[in-house]
Amino acid sequence: MNVSQEILNWFHIFGRKNLPWQKNKTIYSVWISEIMLQQTQVKTVIPYFIKFLKKYPTINSISLSSENAVLHKWSGLGYYKRAKNIYKAAKIISSKYNGQFPDVFNHVIKLPGIGKTTAGAILSISYNYFFPILDSNVKRILIRLYGIKFNKYNKKIDNVLWKKIQSILPLHNAGKFNQALMDLGSLICYPKSPKCNICPINYACMFFQKNFFQKYSVRNKILQLKNYWCIIINYKQYIFLKKCKKYTFWKDLFCFPLFTKKNYLINWIKEEKIVPVKIKQLRSMTLYITRYKFIITPIFLIIKTNKDFKPEKDAIWFNLLNHQKVGIPSLVLKILDKYSHLISQTNYSV
Repeated sequence: MNVSQEILNWFHIFGRKNLPWQKNKTIYSVWISEIMLQQTQVKTVIPYFIKFLKKYPTINSISLSSENAVLHKWSGLGYYKRAKNIYKAAKIISSKYNGQFPDVFNHVIKLPGIGKTTAGAILSISYNYFFPILDSNVKRILIRLYGIKFNKYNKKIDNVLWKKIQSILPLHNAGKFNQALMDLGSLICYPKSPKCNICPINYACMFFQKNFFQKYSVRNKILQLKNYWCIIINYKQYIFLKKCKKYTFWKDLFCFPLFTKKNYLINWIKEEKIVPVKIKQLRSMTLYITRYKFIITPIFLIIKTNKDFKPEKDAIWFNLLNHQKVGIPSLVLKILDKYSHLISQTNYSV
């Protein structure tokens, strides 16, 4: 029995086949799921996928919406550039392809946010077209299976892995095989402590058979530390938020005013002539995004009136009782949730 057939046999019995995007499957739903699943776990994606498809059942429904509305439905899922790329791609598809997602690889790969692996996954899973994929799960499986050694992951290793996956991709079951590989990586071939004893291809795997161990990851695990100060301005049931223009991770999302130093925050309060009735420095929070570690220190500030402090351009008073439909990063949601007891002291709850 060859490796490809063993993987397909395993998928037939143990693979995931009842995920929301696998039911009533269309190329549109596959596209949205593949974008959402980039660097995000399946269990996290499921509720967002259901909510998103309910709001936007077609590509044209996205293109007729606004970017803010799309970001609002994405709020909390993270990596917001994905949502912005979906919106841009929907605009292109509606104008160039009459609202129908293209089924030609060279057209698909030119859409915003879609690379070689995502294009291959969309077309193989939707139409069973003969295209391989090479996401982080597949890379890990191949490196272990073939005992590929390297000091640092680079383009040369990437080319070797593309050749390997192309050589074992079955002609008639490309879609199922790609799904099987993703499931194998998610359910058995873990980055740490893989379940080798129940792996369907352990008989051929260098990692298992010859105790091969590749200590270098395909990703850079060195965390870069970033410190920020943010200000939570509370007026009645409102919180002041402004569209983030400077920081990549939250770009074009409505966020607390962010500063890299505390004195920058203090100077901003003075420049805006904000007169607080209460001000308090809160305990710092730690957030992890890809290879970054963020330490956020909030300053909580209550004002008695907002007459002299009106939202600047691209800023809003966010209504905690009746949320505006705008994109909010998980940073804001987590801080509001953690410190809701302070906000509720003003007789309003989050």
